[in-house]
Amino acid sequence: MIYTCPMHPEIEQDHPGACPKCGMTLEPKAIGAEEHEHGETQSLSRKFWIALVLTIPVLLLAMGHVIPGLEIDSIVRKQIGKWIELCLTTPVVLWAGGFFFARAWQSLVNRSLNMFTLIAVGVGAAYFYSAVAVIAPGIFPTSFRRHGEVDLYFEAAAAITTLILLGQLIEAKARSRTGHAMKALLSLAAKTAHRVRGGQEQEIAVDKIQKDDVLRVRPGEKVPIDGVIIDGQSNIDESMITGEPMPVSKRAGEKVIGATVNQTRSFLMRAERIGSETVLAQIVQMVADAQRSRAPIQKLADTVAGYFVPAVIGVAIITFIVWSIVGPAPSMAYALVNAVSVLIIACPCALGLATPMSIMVGVGRAAQAGILIKNAQAIEVTEKVTHLVTDKTGTLTAGKPEIVTQIGTNNVSECDLLRIAASVESQSEHPLARAIVESAKQEKIELRDVTDFQSITGGGVSGKVEGKAVLAGKEKFLADSNVRFPEELMKEARRLQEKAETTVWLAVNGNAAGVLGIADPIKPTTKGAVRQLHAMDLKIIMCTGDNLRTAESVARELGIDEFRAEVMPDEKIEIVKDLKSKGAIVAMAGDGINDAPALAAADVGIAMGTGTDVAIESAGITLVKGDLMGIVKAINVSRAVMRNIRQNLFFAFIYNALGVPIAAGVLYPFFGLLLSPMIAGAAMSFSSVSVIVNALHLRSIKL
Repeated sequence: MIYTCPMHPEIEQDHPGACPKCGMTLEPKAIGAEEHEHGETQSLSRKFWIALVLTIPVLLLAMGHVIPGLEIDSIVRKQIGKWIELCLTTPVVLWAGGFFFARAWQSLVNRSLNMFTLIAVGVGAAYFYSAVAVIAPGIFPTSFRRHGEVDLYFEAAAAITTLILLGQLIEAKARSRTGHAMKALLSLAAKTAHRVRGGQEQEIAVDKIQKDDVLRVRPGEKVPIDGVIIDGQSNIDESMITGEPMPVSKRAGEKVIGATVNQTRSFLMRAERIGSETVLAQIVQMVADAQRSRAPIQKLADTVAGYFVPAVIGVAIITFIVWSIVGPAPSMAYALVNAVSVLIIACPCALGLATPMSIMVGVGRAAQAGILIKNAQAIEVTEKVTHLVTDKTGTLTAGKPEIVTQIGTNNVSECDLLRIAASVESQSEHPLARAIVESAKQEKIELRDVTDFQSITGGGVSGKVEGKAVLAGKEKFLADSNVRFPEELMKEARRLQEKAETTVWLAVNGNAAGVLGIADPIKPTTKGAVRQLHAMDLKIIMCTGDNLRTAESVARELGIDEFRAEVMPDEKIEIVKDLKSKGAIVAMAGDGINDAPALAAADVGIAMGTGTDVAIESAGITLVKGDLMGIVKAINVSRAVMRNIRQNLFFAFIYNALGVPIAAGVLYPFFGLLLSPMIAGAAMSFSSVSVIVNALHLRSIKL
């Protein structure tokens, strides 16, 4: 098993651990190796909950006096309370947060300072200073005592540790979800197959199939493996691969793809690709590779920490040296207290809150608008998106064929036309027949009985409805039956075909009765969403497995900038990668299994909530209503959250930037002013309050 860092993919090792550069937990590269990640999540969850239970009484003991009606000193005496705080905080910091110190030490050894270095310095300073104040209070000068006691900062050490553990737990759970998309994909494959040998059929597990095995696939079953039909014909639902809502007619000599669904007739096929060679297996691998390549939002904090940590440590060391040399007696005590003040005021409590608070509130606000955001990097990237690559079927359109046009001759109403067509088509298994019957049901049209029904492959159907001879199907099928078409009806049919609508002709007693136009209709809100996305300076590219004529019609109607038709899943991912290589920030919107690799490979994947589980698992953002207008809202959320995070980072550092020099004692020669650890802790807390208040403003943003 090889483990790697998602932020630094060049880091690889044969055992679990942390990245020596950034401190992130290494992830297994192999598909299906989620046991380690599950174990890590359980461990972090256990540490977090135990830390939380221990931290609450520490906070009550330290801050209880500010809660109205709670006289904590009358319940627990100060002398006993400080020892209780020490006992409760020690397992929180040294056990639950022990790996912070291990990773901080590793960052020092590898000369790659990161967020864990900053956490260890801040938490360590608050904890060990307080521990010394409890165990050996006599070394501190009287000027730093209040009511004869040295101020303690156990609550800061415990709270920061618990907060960071929560962040690590959320991150671990997000990483563990990486494998869910692969599991969902793998679950799509057929579990068994019917192998034919010597005229006998035998049910076997799919993984027992060998190349050139002959397999029988019955109606309603999944095609077990990639291969070619050798006998029979059927309609195959290949929407999971192509996104095309219309099932495809397959006959002997044509290829079929594993996990697609056989709809109408039984056929024999020969297995050609097995194992990792299949299209489904390749899609799984593409999703895995794309998901593992993402960098988390922690990179920003690590970059800041890389400069901030050495600066703070340097200032603390200089402070200690200067005060130990020139400070008043006892100079070593002053030196220690002032150095600790520097480290405490630099403690990353507000920095730890800056990003999680904004994301937490922003994600909640987005959820109210039907936008489910899976991870932080989706928010970070969405505000920068320059190109939107979108699927057609189920994303721009409804995702299933419907009757969109009904044109009857002068003596046939639309209602009668649909009643006659649905009645005769109710006996057919063809996908277009299902669309016609479904439309009649939606219109609550009562169907009539059919006699003498016949189905002509590749042509249409015939039968008698209320004693009248009815034909329904292709124009040629009716023409071969000597049906003549009025010129006006022919013109209307050509117009429908130019709009990429599939036409179904209807004749009654040898006379043309009308024509039905069937298509995958554009969602009502799509046009408005496209206009708003263009107003945001996004370039929109439609990629679909559908045919060229249909794609061109949809792109022209919506004003899409570019379109690509008849593309396969591997081609979609190449289009995304090509745009990224040219410097574009790419969002991919889709709803199908065929979109999953591109959703995972894009800078941010946006799945329609009405789509497949695989697409949703592969994406960073899910639109519950499957409405493209949700992308507009998601971009507005992202921009508001990232603006809020930058403001929070300012609040997180402005107090430190002002307080660190004062804590170091630069004002002492002029005003005799020192910043005690108590004031340093107050400044640290005030910066945290500022961050929280600012983040809560996101609840009222307009989308």
